[in-house]
Amino acid sequence: MRVSSAALNPPTDDVVRLVDTTMLYAPRSGGVRRYLASKRAWLASNRPEVRHTLVVPGSRDSYDGQGRVSIYAAPLPFGAGYRWPVVKAAWMERLIRQRPDIIEAGDPYTPGLAALRAGDALGVPVVGFCHTDLGKLAALHIGEWAEKPVQKRWAAIYRQFDQAVAPSRFIAGRLIEAGVNNAIGLPLGVDTEIFHPSRADREGLRRRLGVAAHERLLVFAGRPAREKKLDVLVGAVERLGAPYKLLFVGAGGGAPVSDRAICLDYVRDPAELARVLASCDAFVHANDNEPFGLIVLEAMACGLPVVGVGAGGVAESVDEEVGQLAIASEAAAFAEAIEALFSRDIASIGAAARLRAAERHGWDAVFRQLCAIYGGLTGRRAFGGLAQLRNH
Repeated sequence: MRVSSAALNPPTDDVVRLVDTTMLYAPRSGGVRRYLASKRAWLASNRPEVRHTLVVPGSRDSYDGQGRVSIYAAPLPFGAGYRWPVVKAAWMERLIRQRPDIIEAGDPYTPGLAALRAGDALGVPVVGFCHTDLGKLAALHIGEWAEKPVQKRWAAIYRQFDQAVAPSRFIAGRLIEAGVNNAIGLPLGVDTEIFHPSRADREGLRRRLGVAAHERLLVFAGRPAREKKLDVLVGAVERLGAPYKLLFVGAGGGAPVSDRAICLDYVRDPAELARVLASCDAFVHANDNEPFGLIVLEAMACGLPVVGVGAGGVAESVDEEVGQLAIASEAAAFAEAIEALFSRDIASIGAAARLRAAERHGWDAVFRQLCAIYGGLTGRRAFGGLAQLRNH
């Protein structure tokens, strides 16, 4: 673990510079991008003395004049707009140029490694926010043999950060099991004003999609990545048959083809996404290794019950009070969970989901805790309070 000179000898001025950097940022990306956008808006309203900058991949080197620095990176083939930075030295130099007092790295790839180097060069703390479980992804995409060596490398990187933060107890536990002893879980939040049941236009959406009033419209929003297990969702609705229909938002041509599935393009505007979600009957999510699932909270905030799997980060947000958990990420088990949900009082479950999202998952509480971490690492009062963290 690194010990920064900033924490030992904090500057006396109140203006501080926070830099977020990650490659998990693309025009059509989801949870990480919305987390960063929400943080940016919250800091502007609640911590005006914190100057926040994003350093992310782009189609060219540029600065948008509003705190976002783009560094050219080559697009990933079939990567839904994601780009892969290669040169750590160039990325490190750009981070150093921002003169940060603290850096948060949102991945363990080139940006995360460059953040560690920049932190060492400047003597400032670096937080590693773990948005993905690399070991599980390796097992899924390469083979189970790859999980342990990738997890070992993943943990070796996160041990270098001054503080490792995860979006769920599930991922924090995975990090601790791998030897990142200071990892803490900080569940993400949701904008409960944008994501609200009042945005529903049930009849309008059904006319648009050609779905009858009596049909039960299930929805999933997100990338068609293999770990999302869209095939399980399609298999479940095909087993169930009428009156179930499944809506994919943002999956594009990557979604499995089915007579019972409908695809909508990626929805960039959060308010429009909220309108779509609130107009459906239930949200479905089959990933049993989801690090957190911000979209699940957004659906709950829209008043939707959720069908998920009793594993991973989703199981920390969903139980029988707000939805239904399948015993496995398999079509038969998922179909059974969907039927079990609709045999109950859907309206009251949706109301409970909205209440839980509003009471437990507002962004204000999340970012106050995150600022306490930043304050504890830097000793800077502009973050609004100091935290005494383990091992510091």
